[in-house]
Amino acid sequence: MSDTITLTGLVATSPRHIVTTEGLAITSFRLASNQRRFDRTEGKWLDGDTNWYTVTAFRQLGTHVASSVQKGDRVLVTGRVRIRDWTSEEKSGTSIEIDAEAIGHDLTWGRATFTRSVVGARRPQEGAAEVESDGQTDDEARADADAAFAVGATPF
Repeated sequence: MSDTITLTGLVATSPRHIVTTEGLAITSFRLASNQRRFDRTEGKWLDGDTNWYTVTAFRQLGTHVASSVQKGDRVLVTGRVRIRDWTSEEKSGTSIEIDAEAIGHDLTWGRATFTRSVVGARRPQEGAAEVESDGQTDDEARADADAAFAVGATPF
């Protein structure tokens, strides 16, 4: 599916960062998103239902998310939507996953300081290995991520 969506919400789990054996960086977390509305008759804000999403970021975005985003942060996420039905021995359900294209802090709720990462200008530290391009297509990267995060019906 190639639908793109933008969400605002709360990072509900600590971001989980892995690097595959091929050198692909993957970071994933759960996002809780709910809408509030003002009830004029009661004169107060009411919370709506909470929607839950699994957000996955690949490559450099995944590396930056792992070092920048924490559980409890308010963020904006833009990415491609994947809806999957799943079944286990006891349960079944639907999960909504977002393959992130961009993630940032929601400045409605606070301030952030941005530090630009210049990839080509840095030299590796002595003894550190240089990371080559993994040469994978996005579909291959998603397949690796699915295999890496496959822990039954629920990823967290």
